[in-house]
Order: sequence, then structure tokens, then C-alpha cells
Amino acid sequence: MNFLDELRWRGMLQDFTPGVEEILEVKTAEGEKLALPVKAYIGFDPTADSLGVGNLVQIMTLLHFQQAGHQPFALVGGATGMVGDPSGKSAERNLLDAATLRHNLDSQKKQLMKFLDFNHPRNPAMMVNNYDWLKDMTFLEFIRDIGKHITVNYMMAKDSVQTRLESGLSFTEFSYQLVQGYDFYYLWKNQGVQMQMGGSDQWGNIVTGTELIRRKDGGKAFALTTPLIKKSDGTKFGKSEDGNIWLDPAKTSPYKFYQFWLNASDADAANYIRIFTLFDRERIQALETVHAQAPHLRTLQKTLAQDITVRVHSQADFESAVKATDILFGAGSNAEALHSLSEDMLAVVAGEVPCFDVPADQFTAGVPILTLLSEKTTILSSKSEARRAVQAGAVSVNKVKITQPDALAESGQLLYGKYMMIENGKKNKFIIRAI
Repeated sequence: MNFLDELRWRGMLQDFTPGVEEILEVKTAEGEKLALPVKAYIGFDPTADSLGVGNLVQIMTLLHFQQAGHQPFALVGGATGMVGDPSGKSAERNLLDAATLRHNLDSQKKQLMKFLDFNHPRNPAMMVNNYDWLKDMTFLEFIRDIGKHITVNYMMAKDSVQTRLESGLSFTEFSYQLVQGYDFYYLWKNQGVQMQMGGSDQWGNIVTGTELIRRKDGGKAFALTTPLIKKSDGTKFGKSEDGNIWLDPAKTSPYKFYQFWLNASDADAANYIRIFTLFDRERIQALETVHAQAPHLRTLQKTLAQDITVRVHSQADFESAVKATDILFGAGSNAEALHSLSEDMLAVVAGEVPCFDVPADQFTAGVPILTLLSEKTTILSSKSEARRAVQAGAVSVNKVKITQPDALAESGQLLYGKYMMIENGKKNKFIIRAI
């Protein structure tokens, strides 16, 4: 596969410096392509202990690079994370201590290993930490050996600097591009890395590295960027009403992760399925044809959500997310489906619908269902209204319809000894949590 062609048709190619096409197609005098893979790296911000879906664009870039036969390097910024990148930031960010950074780096490494092949016999992915080569460098060494090669005028011209001049930019963040440039120089010098890749907001930092390599050693290095992904309505990709969408299931549950992709608009789904899956062009075009014939079935969204949830989490997590979705929104869900949900998934469901806490000991002797509906909770406003709802067949407990107004809600009905689902009609769902 041709790496650049792959990025182009997927909508993942923004800019690249002259010479990139040539180095990716190095040939002998006889016209045969050389067996040596090109090495390129992307840096990851270690300020959180999980990568988010925004990072998936760069992860997929490295994955396509590796599948094209080249060698990807993932640089985790153990040193630059102590400084802070001003690109795209409106204010100085908090600096992290060494212990927090180590924890974050370890967590991110485990996530990257899910995507990249670190054991490939020919072009294994590599992970490097810039703290390893910056920790012993003194400030005087840095400004003497590195700082003298890049002028202040050159650094001031960068957009990441210009946009922060009025609000204020510390020397710490001002120097970030030079530190990142040295990362590129170090990897070029010691690992043979020829290219740095990243989002389009990183263009200025990346070309500072190519310039440092040229000025310091007369060498050639290259840059490539991907577009910043935005939703079709112009809002930022990777966020929900609750904040960032993380890859760590402890930060974003597999259910919410699945829902993020499932709820994409048609235009966004057509874009995302190219960027975030490994489906080839023919399969994607076939999916788009099927989707266009019956958009209400949301073929693109469902296929995208399944593929990416399985790859980021697991098949079991995907199946649980589908079950939870059916419980909350499906017309045909039943008691068996509800009972098959894990305790963790029930806790997620409890966060998606109105939830009421009731002392657990009250279920021991049994709580009259009318009392539970109108006094222990606010599901219905009065016992008389609750009675009418039960008599009308509108009330269900754990997907089982209640027909007798004198029925009791008992401990044995609590799922995992803790949860009970109440439904009033088809759309009104509630969770009782025994505490």
C-alpha cells in the first residue's frame, strides 16, 4: 500500500514538505524499491493518564504507516509534558510532577500497544520517551548547542506564539518548539528517523525540527500533517456533553464510547469510517450505498461503532454496550436481556436515566409498589396516579409487567442485590438503587 495515497482517499492528509513522496518511494538504480523502511514519529501529550479519541487520528496515521511497510515511532513526552505546548491553547497550562507523568506514560503505553505491532519482524513499532535524552542536559548546554541555531525571529513567527502574545506567553511555553525541535534532531541523529508527523496545529513545531536539523548538521528531514477533525456542525471532535471521550473504560464507559460513535451524524459517520477504521475503499463505498438506501437504519454509524468499540475495548464490551442500548432505547428488550447486563453496565445505565436511592433494608420486608412509585421516589406524583398506571398495565419492574396494585418490590428482585429498573410506559425508564 502507498502511504500517501492511503491518507489521501481517507481524508487524512493536510500538508507535507517537499521530498516526502520521494523518501517513501526510495528506489535503487535498477528501479527496485529498497527494503529499508522509512522511520517517522508522532509525539503524544502525557498530561492525562489516558489517550482520547482525538489521539486516534494520530494512532491511525502510525498504523497506516506501519502497514505500508515503514517503521513508526511513538514519542511520549516525559520531558515536554513538564513544559507544556502552547499550540491551540489559550492559557498557560499546569505543569505536572514526575510521579504523575510516569503514571500517565505507563497508562498511555498500554493503550498504544493495542494498535501498533511492537513485535513485527521487519518494521516493529518503537516507543521512546524524550525524558531519556533531556534529563541530563543542562540549560547552558541546551542554549549553547541548540538555541544558537534557531533565531528569535523564526520562533516569533509561529502561529502558536502569535496567538498568545496578547494574553501572555511564558518563556517556558515559548521555548517548547525548540525542545520539540531537539527531539526531532535527536531521533534523526541517533535513530535515523527521517520524518515527524502530527496534527496540522503542530506544523510550526515540526518544521522547527527540520530547520534545526538543516542548520545544525546540514541534514534533511521531513514533515507531514493530518487535518484537525471537526464535526459537521463545526464543533470540536472528541468531546461529549460530559467532556472528553477517553480510551480508558474507567474514564469513559464502553457504553458511552459506543454511543459517541452511534450518535454521529450521517456526514460525520461517512468521514469517521474512513479515518478510524481499517476498512478498504470498496467496503466503505458498499456501506455508503447500503446506508443511502435506508438512512434510518444507520448502517454507517452501527458499523463504525461496532468496529471501533471492539478494537479499543473488546467484543464482550461491544455486546454489553448493544444490550444496554437496547434496554434504554429498544422496543423489544426483555427481562432476560436486562438480567444479562453486568453490574458495571447496570451502573452505567443508572447514570443515563433518573436514578433514586432507597435504603436496602426496606426491600427486606417488601415495599408496596405504589409506595415505591409515589413516596420513595417521584416516578409518579401520588398513590392514586400510581394505582391507575399499574391497572392500565403501564408499570414494569425489571421488564416484567406489574398487574396488581398491592404488589411488593422485594430484595430478591434487586439485580446484583442493588439495582431495580422501573418503567412507566414505553419511554419512561428509572433505576432504583438500594443503598
